[in-house]
Amino acid sequence: MSDLSQFPITRRWPAADPGVIQLYSLPTPNGVKVSIMLEETGLPYEPHLVRFSENDQMTPEFLSLNPNNKIPAIIDPDGPDGQPLPLFESGAILIYLAEKTGQFYPQAQRYEVLQWLMFQMGGIGPMFGQLGFFHKFAGSEIEDPRPKERYRAEVTRLLKVLDGAIEGRDWIVGDYTIADIAICPWLRTLREVYNATEITGWDDLKNVPAYLDRFLSRPAVQRGLNIPKRD
Repeated sequence: MSDLSQFPITRRWPAADPGVIQLYSLPTPNGVKVSIMLEETGLPYEPHLVRFSENDQMTPEFLSLNPNNKIPAIIDPDGPDGQPLPLFESGAILIYLAEKTGQFYPQAQRYEVLQWLMFQMGGIGPMFGQLGFFHKFAGSEIEDPRPKERYRAEVTRLLKVLDGAIEGRDWIVGDYTIADIAICPWLRTLREVYNATEITGWDDLKNVPAYLDRFLSRPAVQRGLNIPKRD
C-alpha cells in the first residue's frame, strides 16, 4: 500500500485508498477537465471535494499541494519511477495523464494538440471567466459598461476562431484529445451557467454548438461533470 503521509493535504482529506490517484477538485470548468480525463482513461482515482464556500483552498493543507490555491490538483502515488507525484494546473495534469496512459494525445499531432490546449489555457479560460464575472456574478453590479464589453468582445472573437478551426472536423485536431477535454467545459459554462450565448453571437456559429453537444454526449463526460459531487 502506498504511503501518502508525506503530503499534509491527506490529513485534511484522508485517502481511503492511497494506492490510487487522489483528486482534489470542485466541478468547475477547470475542475471537471481532470475528472473527465480520469473517467475517459479509466484510471482508478479517489475524488475529494474542495469547498470554496468554506475556503478549503486557502487552508495550509491545500496550499501545501498547490500554493496558488486553485483547483484541481492531484497526487499520483504511482508517478514517474514509481514515486508519488503531486501536480497542479489543469493543463499540466491533462498532459501528464495523457502521457501516463498513452490516450488522447496522439504523437503525430502532439504539437497541434498543445497549441489548442494553450489556446484554452491562455485565452478561453481567462476571457470566459472574466465575462462570467461581469455578466453573471458580482461584477454585473458594476455600472461602468467597459469591463464587460471588453470581455464580451474577446469571447466573441475567440468563439469565431474556434468555429473556423472546427470546420470539417468533429474535434479540434481531428481525433478526440485533451484539447477538447480542456475547451468544451468552458463552452458548456458559457452556455449553461453564464447564460451568455445571446451576447456572444453563439447562434451565428456554424460548428461550435454541435461540437459541444458531441462532447456532452460522451458517457465519460457526463460522469465527470459531477465529480466530485457538491454537498
